[in-house]
Amino acid sequence: MPIPRPSASSSGTSNGSFVRIIVLLYRATLSASDRFNTDDGWAIASHIALSALMAMFPFFIVLTAIAGFFGTTDLADQIVTLMLSTWPPEVSGPLAGEIHSVLTTGRSDLLTIGFVLAIYFASSGVESLRIGLNRAYGVTEARNWIVLRLESIGYVVVSAIAMLALGFLIVLGPLAFATARKYMSWLDKIEDTYTFARYGIATPVLVIALFLVHKWLPAGRRKLSEIAPGIVATLALWMLCGIIFGRYLADFAYTYVTYYAGLASAMIALVFLYFTALIFVYGGEFNYAISRLRGESNAP
Repeated sequence: MPIPRPSASSSGTSNGSFVRIIVLLYRATLSASDRFNTDDGWAIASHIALSALMAMFPFFIVLTAIAGFFGTTDLADQIVTLMLSTWPPEVSGPLAGEIHSVLTTGRSDLLTIGFVLAIYFASSGVESLRIGLNRAYGVTEARNWIVLRLESIGYVVVSAIAMLALGFLIVLGPLAFATARKYMSWLDKIEDTYTFARYGIATPVLVIALFLVHKWLPAGRRKLSEIAPGIVATLALWMLCGIIFGRYLADFAYTYVTYYAGLASAMIALVFLYFTALIFVYGGEFNYAISRLRGESNAP
């Protein structure tokens, strides 16, 4: 029986759809770039980067306080490895020692004003993300600022608990694997693969976090299909930025030491966070541009 071949019309339709997608992405890229400049994306990215750097260590204080409450302060090193595994080593390396000092310091201020202030300052980083996404999606926040701040605090606490849960998986995983190897020797062959997968969990966590932030943090509600393009663009640009910036630091890190002396580590982290924030805001602008162009194409 002869095999039917696809007709020229169906082939032409598929080619036309592919061309339309390419044209849509091209127009969305240009439109997102224009809106990024119009919406003061450079200034907003600076605000996000500085807020993130200021919120980082208060978040670690919250993390260790909650961990100490459950008696799990020894998870510090594992959590640091998980959180910084997606950063270029040239950026995360100088900060690792300071972060380790914060995470391994005993905290007795779980219910004191110090802990409350740490949560508040950590939530400021979440608020900066909200401002950036509201501007990118072209929406105005109408909710009460107290409600928004409480929501941000909730994000901080839930994130800390989630990080502790992941820390448990990383710490208990090797113990379970070592026990299983005593009874199943064939597991020795996949030990390297298991170790890679165990630490590779940071990437899915990052993707889930981006989806949650884009969907729930800004005003209004969006479908997953509406925020997926910007998240894909964000991840791709983050990966490219990490490679380029890491390569730059590998060759020219001495310039930061020359300019900033003892502040070099903090400035390297701040510059990296600034580039990361630029890409994050652009992802929201990209989603908005695609949504608007789709609406124009569907209009009569």
